[in-house]
Amino acid sequence: MAAPLNDAADDAAWSAEARTALAQSDARLAKRFDQGEDVDRLLALRARSVDHLLKAAWTRCVPAGAPLALFAVGGYGRGELFPHSDIDLLVLAEPDAQEASHDALARLFAMLWDAGLRASHAVRSPVQCTEAAADLTALTAMLEARPLMADERAQAALAVAIATDKVWPARDYFVAKSEEQRARHARFGDTSDNLEPNLKEGPGGLRDLHTLAWMALRAFGVRELQPLIGLGHLGADEAAALERERRVLVKLRYGLHLVAGRGEERLRFDHQKTLAQRLGYADDAQNLGVEQMMQGFYRSAAIVRRINDRLLQRFEEQFDGAATPEPLDGRFELRRGYLAARDNAWPHADIAEVFALFAMWAAQPQARGLHSHTARALAEALPSLPAYASATPELRERFMALLRGPQPVKTLERMARLGVLGRWLPAFAQVSGRMQFDLFHVYTVDQHTLAVLRNLAIFASGTADERFAMAHEVWPRLRKPELLLLAGLFHDIAKGRGGDHSELGAVDAREFCAAHDLSEADGELVAWLVEKHLLMSVTAQKQDIADPEVIHRFAAIVADRVRLDYLYLLTCADIAGTSPKLWNAWKDRLLADLYTATRLALRRGLEHPVAAAERIAENRDAATDLLIAQGVDAAESDALFARMPAESFLRERAEQLAWQAMSLRGTEPGATVVRVRELAGHAGAFEVFVHSPDRDGLFASIVITLDRLLGLAIQQARALDGPGGTIFDSFEVVNADPRYAPGAAQIERSLAAALSGPLESIRPSRRTQPRHLRHFRIAPQVAFDASPDGRRSMLSVVCTDRPGLLADLAHVLRKQRLRVHDARIATFGERAEDVFLIGDANDQALDDTQQQALRDALLARIDGENDA
Repeated sequence: MAAPLNDAADDAAWSAEARTALAQSDARLAKRFDQGEDVDRLLALRARSVDHLLKAAWTRCVPAGAPLALFAVGGYGRGELFPHSDIDLLVLAEPDAQEASHDALARLFAMLWDAGLRASHAVRSPVQCTEAAADLTALTAMLEARPLMADERAQAALAVAIATDKVWPARDYFVAKSEEQRARHARFGDTSDNLEPNLKEGPGGLRDLHTLAWMALRAFGVRELQPLIGLGHLGADEAAALERERRVLVKLRYGLHLVAGRGEERLRFDHQKTLAQRLGYADDAQNLGVEQMMQGFYRSAAIVRRINDRLLQRFEEQFDGAATPEPLDGRFELRRGYLAARDNAWPHADIAEVFALFAMWAAQPQARGLHSHTARALAEALPSLPAYASATPELRERFMALLRGPQPVKTLERMARLGVLGRWLPAFAQVSGRMQFDLFHVYTVDQHTLAVLRNLAIFASGTADERFAMAHEVWPRLRKPELLLLAGLFHDIAKGRGGDHSELGAVDAREFCAAHDLSEADGELVAWLVEKHLLMSVTAQKQDIADPEVIHRFAAIVADRVRLDYLYLLTCADIAGTSPKLWNAWKDRLLADLYTATRLALRRGLEHPVAAAERIAENRDAATDLLIAQGVDAAESDALFARMPAESFLRERAEQLAWQAMSLRGTEPGATVVRVRELAGHAGAFEVFVHSPDRDGLFASIVITLDRLLGLAIQQARALDGPGGTIFDSFEVVNADPRYAPGAAQIERSLAAALSGPLESIRPSRRTQPRHLRHFRIAPQVAFDASPDGRRSMLSVVCTDRPGLLADLAHVLRKQRLRVHDARIATFGERAEDVFLIGDANDQALDDTQQQALRDALLARIDGENDA
């Protein structure tokens, strides 16, 4: 470095030189990181290099002997400085010295910023430090103060200023920090198993470890967790586990800063693959490298949370004292509301005691949780807990008793969180923390499984949930609810092994049921549910369940009403447990309709499939009865039905037919009618009905209007040709953006107004693809098949989903002068799978030339070419 000078030009030269030196140092550290050097050493080295620059700048700006002291605080004070972390500084000085040194300090901080150091600073006297420490965050930063240019007198003054007798006594600090952590966890949904987790602030992240260290420092005066072992608050095994997982998290965060090129703390999709490659993770036959990396993070976060909970509980007892135990029986008691084994030597190497603990816990809903000492004893006993295959019949029976007892889902959740379920069922341990690098599965496999089980618990509660139309009615029909719990536990347990996870999981389930002495019939039911757990979802979303032949084929696979009940509940729980955004009113209604139609087919008997004529007659009679109940006589009903497509009586429900007929009542034949109604019990979900004289591009115009003007996501579309050159189009839609939620009346007005003008002016808008979709591009596929009757063409489009996709596809169909007669819209995370029944201008199937022209136009539009 150049010698200290005082003019602005020389300060700028110094800062530029410092910036270059810092960049060179960072580059060397990055190279050493990639070579596998210990990350703690790299953090210390970066802090040391910044220390050197700071001290040089201080010497340059602050006169020798000035009554000022400089401290590093916060993470920098700990001596941990990540590649792009800010540096937090405290200047300790009395008010008169602050005023006298104002210009020198301003010059100092300007030079640091010019040198590329994002310095956050505070200038305070000891009294001002005490005042500032009333803020919990400010106090916490000062707790970790490390002297840079400060003598012992200044260090002592700062220590006195923030001592427990002046501000935040140890217990108050503990309570406040505990609540702060609870609120922070809540911001992340109280789970570390997010697709884009925050390594620093998220549950089980580095901030949880920092919080424990701050509490230990405030309460016991120790700057590390290791001394807590001697104080009896932390086991040596727990300390070792926390240190091991801290190293994992620190390495991930250091690497994330490098690949992001900034102080990024959230492990976004943008960086996950790059970081995994940088850390040396490689794809194998079963898992992508990025999935392996993320699984390591999730497992580390789970261990940090588990031990964090225990240590917080011990701190609480340290501050408040141990309350008088409340005995529950000869083995267990409540201590301060926590369930505890009465004998400190529990479980005496008796694994049956572990299941007894969970049974007692289930019988004590008022328990706050598991006492920390018992939780640690349980953790120590885990290695001796056998897998079910090598366990005794008595232990297997105890496990099944838990599933048949009170709160079985809560018990399975607890067993999973504490590591017991993974020991008992090794296959579950294999999927614990296992993520799938897509947008369809927003949870790890184990957390998804637990979410499915929680949904089943909702069904079992007996209380109707408006999200599920029929689940609470179907649940009481189950002969043995524990069989459905087992199916939920096993349905995804073979993910990541290669092959069909449904088939592999069915093998696992069959073996498990046999080992636990379930009857052959019960075991086969569980295995069948696991093997077919996607059947109902795929049938409902990808096939026309208004077609009697589809219902007959599905019913033939299901075979009986017992299986149907179980499969329906499992399907609802599975879809709703895959993503909070995936379950909606349309899927609920679709599955309920499939369930009802299949139950009727099974009651009728599979040897008596419903013929089209019979279906039409039944629907027409039922719709007539509904109209008569609304004051429409039989003659007028017939007249209204005559204006409707004959096919609608085959494809639609009686209640839907009656609603459409009432929409036509009082209108002239051929008039344009737009009606919208909200689906019962589902806010933000609507059925849209449009009757109009047919015009080229009408279907596309409706789709574009619903998408572009009203922000509605189309879930299903049906376009039928009516008498006299009219169309009967119906759509089921949901609000795509909850911030903008039009009501039924607004949708009617906007759509009617748009269709009253020239259709050519209605064009899809171009939108920017959301950030997260850029990392999940699917090669688009366009395929054609003949319709079952051979008269029209079936168009299938599979591609990456994005806002406005359906509007774009419909626009292409309009430009190709093609007619749409039916559409099934299915989205699975980032994957869109749309099927259209189309015909040419003469309503005939497309020939090879027409198919190729349409394929080319669709692929161009999907790839972003704007032909509007």
